[in-house]
Amino acid sequence: MPLTVPRTGAAPGSRPRWWTELPLVAAVYLAYSAGRLLARDDVDAAVGNGLSILRLERDLRIDFETPLNDLFTHHAVIGVPADFVYASLHYLLTPAVLVWLWRRRPAHYRLMRTWLLVSTLMGLIGFTLMPTCPPRLLDAGHGFVDTMAQYASYGWWGGEASAPRGLGGFTNQYAAMPSLHVGWALWCGVALWLYGRTVWAKLGAVVYPLLILIVVMGTANHYFLDGVAGMAVMGVGALLARPALRLADRVRGRRRGAAEQSADAAEQPADAAGQPSSGAAPDASGDDARRDRGTTPVGAGCDTSAREPERIPRQHDGGAGGRPGGGVRAGHARPDGDGADAVPADADDGAAAAAR
Repeated sequence: MPLTVPRTGAAPGSRPRWWTELPLVAAVYLAYSAGRLLARDDVDAAVGNGLSILRLERDLRIDFETPLNDLFTHHAVIGVPADFVYASLHYLLTPAVLVWLWRRRPAHYRLMRTWLLVSTLMGLIGFTLMPTCPPRLLDAGHGFVDTMAQYASYGWWGGEASAPRGLGGFTNQYAAMPSLHVGWALWCGVALWLYGRTVWAKLGAVVYPLLILIVVMGTANHYFLDGVAGMAVMGVGALLARPALRLADRVRGRRRGAAEQSADAAEQPADAAGQPSSGAAPDASGDDARRDRGTTPVGAGCDTSAREPERIPRQHDGGAGGRPGGGVRAGHARPDGDGADAVPADADDGAAAAAR
């Protein structure tokens, strides 16, 4: 069944940011390197586990590492290239395929990366629970030769595993079960088979895992069952990749939601200082405020356009016998220029009514 991208997380076709991916991959690789050191001092248990695996293989007649190691030991033309393959491709080709997926197949990158990381962490559990002595470190009576020590003058490695000279003390030589050399090679093969578009990619998808399986046995670094365990770990990792990815997306979504809530809570006091709270009546306008104080603006209800000045209640002229109609508007002088005798309009109207 082809691996597909789950609906959670990044949208299909999106490419995760390299500055978040690089620390993640580096952290898992450092955990892988550190985890290999956990059981390096438990030599007795490691040797016992190695002998148990060898006896089981010989009983089942699947100890393919014995004839392959003899071949690599007696023929340098085979043994030396095999040592170079073992010491380099595991650390070069796997990151190269990961970068290729990130650049060229972003829709599938996150799932494939998660598969690789989950499987690697499972391998660390195997190193811790079952330290295993590789064939090359068994007693010489079992018939194995350490080809990397035999051909050490041809390469950069020393006599201690595939580590560069002088750094063998920083490796765990008893982390043979499962073989992540084989597991990572299988992961590369699946990636090339599923997402490669050329015949060479399909060919490499088949050849590379088989080549690594042969190399790890021929150099006496792993038993055949170590390789089988490495493939099994990758199979379980493939089943757990989707749930692990969904879990990671769920955790990321919760963190994002919490961050947004914190941001909203931080903005709310500022909004309350400058705006009315929800449900409160809007601020009274200037007219409403004055109405509440019992005052009315001058000219309320009157036309106060620019053509006619603002007016106050009418005033009538009290002269000329107090006849109605003889008054003038307040603020306007009578024709004789004397506006001092103007009387209120109410008084003039009252006199006229009494005369009638």
